[in-house]
Amino acid sequence: MVMTIGVTSCLSQSVNAQSDYPNRPIRFVVSFAPGSSTDIVTRLLAQKLTERLGQPIVIDIKAGAGGLIGNDFVAKSPPDGYNMVLLTGGHPSSVAMVKKLPYDPVKDFGMVSTIVTYPMVVSVAKDSPIKSIPDLIALAKSHPNQVSFSSSGVGSLHHLLGEWINIEAGIDMLHIPFKGSSQSITELLGGRVDVMVDTATFTFGQIKGGKLRALAVSSENRSPFFPDVPTVKETLPAIEFSSWLGVVVAPGTPRPIVDKLNKELRAIVATEEIKQKFSEFGGIPLASSPEEMRDRIEREIDRWKRVVEIKHIEKQ
Repeated sequence: MVMTIGVTSCLSQSVNAQSDYPNRPIRFVVSFAPGSSTDIVTRLLAQKLTERLGQPIVIDIKAGAGGLIGNDFVAKSPPDGYNMVLLTGGHPSSVAMVKKLPYDPVKDFGMVSTIVTYPMVVSVAKDSPIKSIPDLIALAKSHPNQVSFSSSGVGSLHHLLGEWINIEAGIDMLHIPFKGSSQSITELLGGRVDVMVDTATFTFGQIKGGKLRALAVSSENRSPFFPDVPTVKETLPAIEFSSWLGVVVAPGTPRPIVDKLNKELRAIVATEEIKQKFSEFGGIPLASSPEEMRDRIEREIDRWKRVVEIKHIEKQ
């Protein structure tokens, strides 16, 4: 009888904790440097969640190691919904490129919802003779290992997308890694690199400023912000990819808490204000169920593992 009362009491406390959620501040971890798209979106969401949930959302920057530090903190936090972080499109690729992760990329996270999606962009300098993806493929086939593409580092999404294009087109563009987008565009504009692969968050501003000319976007459909720019898929049907950001909490967080967060995030990303904010960096709101987010991550893990294996890219 005593044991029954104890179990009943624990269950009652658990139910109350879920129904009262949140009853104290929530920590929203930022796993990348201040000013990054991850940081900007985190702060937007924190402001709106504070208004809707009635509790402060505290920003906690734990940047470093390509997001691993902040992600690991949330993965190992208590399963109560009071710690969250934005995973990025680089999360699945890290599985293919990092020798040993401190967590399981799927099991150690309580998926809540994707938030925003934005394409990668294949671009050239505005005066480049390369006018399209078919032009690029033809040139690369006639000059193996001489046409170069830049990325923000070995194993980055930029790098892996370029190698995926190599695979599907049957070409051998030469990869030139840099430490970031700023250095990459400097080398492109200086004529020392032929093509740049980067995110819409960086590239769209450079296109608007007249420095770059987009050959294609990597998304399934053309970007509403640059409808005249074709997709890579229009030439290479197998290639379809958009980077993304999505909210996760600790694994084992009760489903009622996950569902409450999912509901609030869906409402936030559906607002015109957030749509406008996301459009400033080429982003399109994309809420999902926890299951849809998990499926996306698992698919992308498989894809990037394949690219790494086929191109014999050394893990870091």
